[in-house]
Parts: sequence; structure tokens; C-alpha cells
Amino acid sequence: MPADSPPGLAGETPERGAGRQQRRAAATQPSRAAVTSAVEVRRSARRSRTVSAYREGDRTIVLIPARMSEAEEQRWVGVMLDKLAAQESKRVIGDSDLSDRAERLAGQYLDGRARPASVRWVTNQNTRWGSCTPAEGSIRLSHRLQGMPEYVVDYVLLHELAHLLVPGHGPRFWRLLEAYPRTERARGYLEGVVAADRLPRLPAAREE
Repeated sequence: MPADSPPGLAGETPERGAGRQQRRAAATQPSRAAVTSAVEVRRSARRSRTVSAYREGDRTIVLIPARMSEAEEQRWVGVMLDKLAAQESKRVIGDSDLSDRAERLAGQYLDGRARPASVRWVTNQNTRWGSCTPAEGSIRLSHRLQGMPEYVVDYVLLHELAHLLVPGHGPRFWRLLEAYPRTERARGYLEGVVAADRLPRLPAAREE
């Protein structure tokens, strides 16, 4: 890991990685990661060989050598977004981390008014992403969310936190979620997952 790289980032050396990345990246289409976060490219004269990337809130920071061309920049942004997304898909947060996350979201978007007694993952919710029991103060998130982008998990958490304050889905409920800037994007992501699940499966190729 380069000395000037923040922790928890994806890193590559263009000269070393070009052989295995070039054919795939030369015609790179915008990745799913690219449309779920703003990207800021930072050029550094200190960097002569390495490219790295990391998340900073809702943004993705990509660090590249100052000498890199515009075409190389575009190619490596796509490569690093894919690399970060692959890393994040393997990261699963536990129940205690989920509780900490809920507390942070409640403080940031609901003025700390939503205070769940428990927040945990469950494996018995296959038709909904989350559920809440206001009388008990309990929130449960479907295990199917594990591996999805963080902003999607945050949206579902915030959705259930809002139910601690407003049980139904009326105008007052949706006003609570207006403060979260990625509500519509997260809803679109989840709708896309549901739609993909409903698509017919292609038959497996027959071996000759």
C-alpha cells in the first residue's frame, strides 16, 4: 500500500496491472459503482506508478499520477470503481456495527429522536428488506442486504428508524426521509434488484 494512501482503499500499479486489465478496461462502460456515488479524481505529482481509490462519505476519491492522460484516467477510474465494489461486496457488518450505524443515522437525519432497543440481521425476511416493531423498539434487516452498497443499507436502516416515529407510509413518514440525499437512488437500486429477481432464468448451456 502506498505511503500516501488512506486506509481501506483499493490500489493498483498501472504498469503491473495493465496486462490483465487492459482488454477489459479499454472498452469500459460505466460500472454500477460509478452511478451510485460522485467521483473525484485527484492528481498527485508524488505518484509516479500507483493508482488507488477510497470512499469518503458519498464520494469516491481516485488518486492517480499527475502525468496520466485523460484516456488513462477514465479507464482507471472504471477499474478502481469495480475494484472497490468487489471489496465492499465481501464486507459484512455485524449486529453491533449495525446498531452503531443506526445510532449515527438517527442522529444525522432524525435529530436523534429514533432510539431503537435492538437492530439486527435476520434470515427469515425474503419478501421485504426490513421490518420494525415500534412497541418493542426493534429493527430487523434482511440478510439479502448484505453485500449491497452502503448507501442502500443506510436507506433501509433509516426507513425502519423513521417507523419508530411514524408507523405508516403517509406524507409525514416520507418527509422524514427527505433529509437523506440518496433516498430515491436507494429505492431505485432495490427496485432494480426486485425486477432482476423476477426475470426468467436462462437455461444452462448444454455441453457437447
